[in-house]
Amino acid sequence: MKTIKYILASLAVAFVAVSCVKDLKVTPIDPNMNTADKAFTSADDFNAFLAGIYTGYATSGYLGPNGDPSISGLDGGMSQYIRGMFHLCELSTDVYVCGWNDEGVPDVCKMQWDQSTGLIYSIYSRMFFQIAQCNEFIRQAQASNLAMPNKDEWIAEARALRALSYYHAIDNFGNVPFADETSVVGQTPVRITRADLYTWLETELKDIIDNSVLADRAATEYGRINKTAVKMILAKLYLNAEVYTGTPQWDKCANVLKDIMDDGYSLHTTSVGGVYSPYQELFLADNDQRTDEIIFAIEQNGNDTESWGVTCYLIFAFTGGSMKADDLGISSGWEGCRMTPEFYHKFDTAKDQRAIFWTDGQTEDVTELGTFTNGIGFQKYKNITSAGNPGVAAGHPDTDFPMFRYADVLLMAAECAMNGSSVIGLSEGIGYFNQVRARAGLPAVNGLDKDLLLDERARELYLELWRRQDLVRYNRFTTADYLWQWKGGVHDGQAVEDYKNLFPIPVSDMMVNPNLEQNDGYTK
Repeated sequence: MKTIKYILASLAVAFVAVSCVKDLKVTPIDPNMNTADKAFTSADDFNAFLAGIYTGYATSGYLGPNGDPSISGLDGGMSQYIRGMFHLCELSTDVYVCGWNDEGVPDVCKMQWDQSTGLIYSIYSRMFFQIAQCNEFIRQAQASNLAMPNKDEWIAEARALRALSYYHAIDNFGNVPFADETSVVGQTPVRITRADLYTWLETELKDIIDNSVLADRAATEYGRINKTAVKMILAKLYLNAEVYTGTPQWDKCANVLKDIMDDGYSLHTTSVGGVYSPYQELFLADNDQRTDEIIFAIEQNGNDTESWGVTCYLIFAFTGGSMKADDLGISSGWEGCRMTPEFYHKFDTAKDQRAIFWTDGQTEDVTELGTFTNGIGFQKYKNITSAGNPGVAAGHPDTDFPMFRYADVLLMAAECAMNGSSVIGLSEGIGYFNQVRARAGLPAVNGLDKDLLLDERARELYLELWRRQDLVRYNRFTTADYLWQWKGGVHDGQAVEDYKNLFPIPVSDMMVNPNLEQNDGYTK
């Protein structure tokens, strides 16, 4: 990936006329304007380009799900950013299996990937495509003499979105190519080590929080990144600091979390529609109204923001067997994904309101990956409103994907306390932990330990992209300390090589960038 060069090509396509962010409703950039000096001639052009960056997380391209993806050579559905993140962060774990034989799906599901696995290349490409677009926006905006009242805020948004993708890169790939707005366009990106990227991210995130004009919660339009979301990225960086650098940072993490607690978010504990539990209302077609708990979301709309990824994947691909598509607000099921028995058994299904599963006609045992009725079904995400009405279109959901939620703040605070933070005492941490359990309908606990905390995070945050890093953080991802069906490619599960705690740098990028080095364990 020569990441910097992609941006000029992206200026040649028309940006969405109706953005996933209301303030970014703009007319398309002229497709004939294919260089930066021609494209960025007004504030509206910058506005349109920023809309395109947000759209990069929500769709595969700017022309709808059936249009060309913004990266040539990649399947528009399989390579969508959030769908790709699910493959890395959830399909690789105990949460779910997938019976499809699409390129790379069985390899990731069985933890048998290598440096040539196309599924990994797809999301790697998406991450750095997003980073390249952010870099170019920042570069062009800083150099522009146009009158733009929102210039500094837009630059801060682009920096925050770039940090989000670099965070995904450090977590999944470790040592990666690096470029920012000061890099020379067309120059091959340098390699940055995981530890150095950690330092860069920490500095960048703190500067955005302390010194930029990025909006806080009160001034933020839903769907746009704000300072609280940037604090969440920083808290996640500190939460996993020992994995990234070898040195834990529980007090730093706790300090950021305490700051977030002052930003006005809370658990969503009262059902609005009276049909579903407060927990499930966070994952329905009108979850854009759940701004009490959802800090930042990737927006979807059945008419205007369509994708074969994001929550379309999470609803359609998890539907099949005896499930009724109408009950989920969709047109049909793709019959792909089901949970492992090990994950299912973490729930007290009689009490836990988060056990939103489908058991009719399903077996717990996943004897055959290709048989949809092997494995319990998920129904956490639905294209149904809190009042019980279907979304605007059955072909694509209105359900947004919550990237950051306040419940995770409470669970991270509990983890800091469990690990000896001087900022959050143990009793305080237990109190935060029990808030989450109370919302789920479970009794309070009197203490915390690693297994209890990991299992509670699994129950609260499944299918929200955190499972892999949680297992890595507690040495359960690759080792024999915790096995699940089809881990390592065998029915009962087996340990895999520890180097798979990181994904490989795709061989195609290694071939074109001599600055890169392959992650340990993979073929050079």
